[in-house]
Amino acid sequence: MQSKHNKQLVPFAKQLREKMTKEERHLWYDFLRNYPIRFSRQKVLGRYIVDFYCAEAKIVIELDGSQHFDDANIERDSIRTAFLEGYGLSIIRIPNNEIFKNFQGVCAYIDLKVRQSLSQKSEDF
Repeated sequence: MQSKHNKQLVPFAKQLREKMTKEERHLWYDFLRNYPIRFSRQKVLGRYIVDFYCAEAKIVIELDGSQHFDDANIERDSIRTAFLEGYGLSIIRIPNNEIFKNFQGVCAYIDLKVRQSLSQKSEDF
């Protein structure tokens, strides 16, 4: 398994932070930025840059636009998910349209998954 940090992707991750999609901005500024457990945005993990990452809960949140639902991208996303799961991470995939259709539900779901992960982590000790 390669290192989680890939210095070559850092400049691109910085660019992505500066040019977040409207869905990423909404989730970040209206929920994750002030969430009690720290999240990072556009975080480099191995050969990928994930949309949002919570190290403490070992969770990745990916916002998926319509391009993620064609056959080629479904396959790429499954490879990406398997790679990230190799680090012991849980991947939450949220369709972009859910951010504006059901923002409160998305936030409640993320909160539930973080709480479940943290409670599981404490049971492991």
